[in-house]
Amino acid sequence: TKPPRQDRNVRVQLLGINDYHGQLQPGTPGMITLGGQRVPAGGAPFLATHLDRLTAENPNTLRVSAGDNIGASPLISALFREQPAIESLDAMDFDVSTVGNHEFDKGYRELLRLQNGDDEFAGARFDYLAANVVKASTGRPILPPYAIERIGGVRVGFIGVTLEETPTIVSAEGIEGLRFLDEVETINRYAKELRDRDVGAIVALLHQGGTQRGASYDGCENPTGPVFDIVKDLSRRVDVVFSGHTHQAYNCRLGGRPVVSGLSFGRLISDVDLTFDRRTRDLIATRSRNVPVTQDVAPDPELAALVKRYEEAAAALASRVIGTAAGDLTGSGSETRTPAGESTLGNVIADAQLAATKVNGAQIALMNPGGIRADLAAGEVTFGEASAVQPFGNSLTTLTLTGEQLRAALEQQFDNPSPGANRILSVSAGFSYAWDASRPAGSRVDPASITLDGTPVSPTATYRVTVNSFLADGGDAFTTFVSGTDRVGGGQDLDALEAYLREGSPLAVPALGRIVRTGP
Repeated sequence: TKPPRQDRNVRVQLLGINDYHGQLQPGTPGMITLGGQRVPAGGAPFLATHLDRLTAENPNTLRVSAGDNIGASPLISALFREQPAIESLDAMDFDVSTVGNHEFDKGYRELLRLQNGDDEFAGARFDYLAANVVKASTGRPILPPYAIERIGGVRVGFIGVTLEETPTIVSAEGIEGLRFLDEVETINRYAKELRDRDVGAIVALLHQGGTQRGASYDGCENPTGPVFDIVKDLSRRVDVVFSGHTHQAYNCRLGGRPVVSGLSFGRLISDVDLTFDRRTRDLIATRSRNVPVTQDVAPDPELAALVKRYEEAAAALASRVIGTAAGDLTGSGSETRTPAGESTLGNVIADAQLAATKVNGAQIALMNPGGIRADLAAGEVTFGEASAVQPFGNSLTTLTLTGEQLRAALEQQFDNPSPGANRILSVSAGFSYAWDASRPAGSRVDPASITLDGTPVSPTATYRVTVNSFLADGGDAFTTFVSGTDRVGGGQDLDALEAYLREGSPLAVPALGRIVRTGP
């Protein structure tokens, strides 16, 4: 008999995630909309099972991440220096990942420790890539710019890039001596180098994102955002883009190439299939989809054991009750904020930070919305739940601003991080102002509306303002805070929240109305 005819094509499967953030456990943020219903999704044991099921369909599979594997993590990972997150990705056999901005939360030296290991930790088995993160002194990347993986007889090149604006959203101290280069120029540069090395396909792992307006996690309706602007300018050598950062779901095709993002927390797997001509090794077709990580499958036993081990290690600290909330406190997502940008949890955090730093003369406290990572349900609040709300470990800084500088800082909330987008700061009780989005940039806040305890804020008077260390260093593009004088350091932001909950329990849900939106 004749031998079976060999398929003339080689098919390679790429399974990607983004913005994992150490979310090993299925929990409150682990939801997804399927068939109009909100259902639980994600969690390392279920993610592992779905990855294995997809891999069983094609043994020529590589597993990749578009960054933010760590940082802003729940206690189960953050308490152990993010090693559980790395261990879980290793247990799931991930091959390569780009760095994201949160990989720099504890500084780039800590990132290198997680990659290379130390006396107590073996380090990641997968490769972190950082093509556009270079040492200012040498211009050389701090980690490899790309990796080449051979699978099914073909070579696939991966370029890892984080957003150029990373310095505006991480602590300045942790990235001292580093430069973050333009994403397009970097990817195109290394794409040329990879083509010269005879790879069959080039994949960009790009930690930058956008959004689409469709209801489907697998759709691409009116895509907008920085990642799509970047993709338009990428070399035709780049065949696929895995993206992230915005925690959105989209499956787009731009200029003939897939551009995908899978929400966050391991709730979706972005599955990109590459078809190569077996003889020429040329890429001849691509296909992409987003696959839900539902919890209606058997959890992977190895990952379940890993999660249980760290849950038990963290249990005593995580389960400690630190207070009670009289009602739900929300503020971790845009849907939980008023049209003016205010939230109940944001108000609580600002009030807690003001209370903690009055000893340093604080009169006002301001909190960035991106620093609120979870909500608090009514009832008992544990340390683990509070740490999920504020997982960054920022310290508090009280500084002096003039009234005019304070107004300038408020103006920096608008068109941030991009035109039409806003980052509205939570404000402490007694401070109030009004804004109008229809007014020209730089004058959206009504100066006459800015008051402290009912008294108009004078442009020439000085005020003691508390912010976290991230904002104090100009994070989230709030550069005015860098000009603040007479800086006095305070305690940790989480400690301030804990003390406020403990002393105020049962903590009432604060009234809204500190920030007023007067225009459309």
